[in-house]
Amino acid sequence: MLADLLQFEFLRHTFLTGILIGFIAPLLGTFLVVRRLALLADALSHVTLAGIAFGLFIEKQITLPLLNPFYGGLGASVIGAILIEKLRSVYTAYQEIGIPIILSAGVGISVILISLANGFNTDLFNYLFGSVSAVSRNDFYTIIVITVVVIAIVTLFYKELLTLSFDEEHAIVSGIHAKRIHFLFIVLTALVIAASIRIVGVLLVSALMTLPVASAMRIAVSFKQLLFFSILFAQVSVIVGLVTGYHLNIPPGGTIVVTAIILLLISLMVKQLKGKRVKGVEQG
Repeated sequence: MLADLLQFEFLRHTFLTGILIGFIAPLLGTFLVVRRLALLADALSHVTLAGIAFGLFIEKQITLPLLNPFYGGLGASVIGAILIEKLRSVYTAYQEIGIPIILSAGVGISVILISLANGFNTDLFNYLFGSVSAVSRNDFYTIIVITVVVIAIVTLFYKELLTLSFDEEHAIVSGIHAKRIHFLFIVLTALVIAASIRIVGVLLVSALMTLPVASAMRIAVSFKQLLFFSILFAQVSVIVGLVTGYHLNIPPGGTIVVTAIILLLISLMVKQLKGKRVKGVEQG
């Protein structure tokens, strides 16, 4: 694959995009899991699918270079994030209910638009499950911008995000604008999900945000370690998944997720073996 990487530009874009996504997806995924908002990724991914389906439908009606389904998904994901935040303020006692509402709306709209666009085609299949050849130069540049924005904002508001993740009441008392930070975080999550669809696919993007974190939780002893191991496991999953998908000529989304699951099983076994060893030492 190394020779092909040097020869084909689209492969270089895909590989570099995978590395970028493998960094920012678990970075935000760690905060999502700690805040018990893992389902948010699923909801936004289905809204993204609705935006992509809308883009594909419009693309069939009007032929314009700017009408890229990827940007339709990006816009829909951000709108979905804003709507979830609005619903949180409406249902103050049951804030989580906004997530399944938006998820259901995303699925319903997607089904209608996919039907209007004459069903499944190759483009839609690539968006659903990822593709090694789907990342264009413009997509790559867009994902670089999203990566820079995500890293900059997380670095700038790291303390606020950390405090909100573990003790929201203390954060509010400390003077942190919880609503603003949460809104910013949810929009960032929407951008990362939209950016990840080219590699992992809409249906599997939430796995890249949660599975590496689940693996890291079995090993890490601090939040910074959790971030480090989550990103490490995600990078391994993406690289192994992309190489395997390329050689087997199958969508990389599946191979990336299966690699992440294997890493999760290994981390669970290592933790179990360590527990048995410690127990044996104590008894001895």
